[in-house]
Amino acid sequence: MRYHKLKAGVEPGTYVMESSVMTEQDILTMANQLAKRRLSKGRRLSNPLEVKAHLMTLFQHCEHEIFSILLLDNQHRIIGLHELFHGTINMAVVHPREVVKLTLKHNAAAVILIHNHPSGNPEPSSADISITKQLKKTLELVTVNVIDHIIVGAEECTSLAEKGLI
Repeated sequence: MRYHKLKAGVEPGTYVMESSVMTEQDILTMANQLAKRRLSKGRRLSNPLEVKAHLMTLFQHCEHEIFSILLLDNQHRIIGLHELFHGTINMAVVHPREVVKLTLKHNAAAVILIHNHPSGNPEPSSADISITKQLKKTLELVTVNVIDHIIVGAEECTSLAEKGLI
């Protein structure tokens, strides 16, 4: 896989590439690089739609479930995005102990839980709702706030917070 370096263009929000010939895979690779950059350390989360768009870019094409966590500080600035668990085509086993360890290691004040549904349907399952409640309870013990659990599908994301499930 080739990685292209993007340089900032003259106008804000524009980029210049080092190569003028691109394949579809090159474009997807660059989109992933840009999405990761937008979710990098120190950025403040202010627009939920933008966050969902970046998560869609990163996770919508995965062939197996990936459970990730976006660690945030007190001001909801990003500390880091971490992939914690990889699963099968329809499930990933989530260990609350490992979630707490990672959260404390990075001194996070809040988190956004994330996972994808390779089926493409972003609706939460009863298992998704159950693990969200379990993680929320567990993280509250160490004063870490679960802001949301976002499920990434093929065409859209579902926010458990927006559905009133957190």
